[in-house]
Amino acid sequence: MLQEGLCHSVSTLVTTENTAIAMGSGDMPVLATPALVALMENAAMMCVQDLLPDGSTTVGGWIEVKHLKASAVNAEVKATATLTIIDGIKLSFDLVAYQGDVKIGEGKHLRFIVEREKFLSKL
Repeated sequence: MLQEGLCHSVSTLVTTENTAIAMGSGDMPVLATPALVALMENAAMMCVQDLLPDGSTTVGGWIEVKHLKASAVNAEVKATATLTIIDGIKLSFDLVAYQGDVKIGEGKHLRFIVEREKFLSKL
């Protein structure tokens, strides 16, 4: 059952594949902001995925992230999403990311519950 306060964390290792250089978002060998955003969004998606009705999923609608500190290759980064508001099919999340004890990112995210087949049929 979906309920406010649910949270989920995911982790990744910074590799050459998710650096700013590799992703084209910068020219430094550090975790790319798009990679951080994707990790945070994944935490939100995974937070509710197993609690949705059969045939349903969530899609992102809006995200705002502050990338506060750089992370070097081989650093482990952990993102946590907390479900803060349930408003019908709209789900709001608070996001935070850490490298060890250091906060490297924070933000807010809105996802929508959709019926997978119906959503895809509109494309």
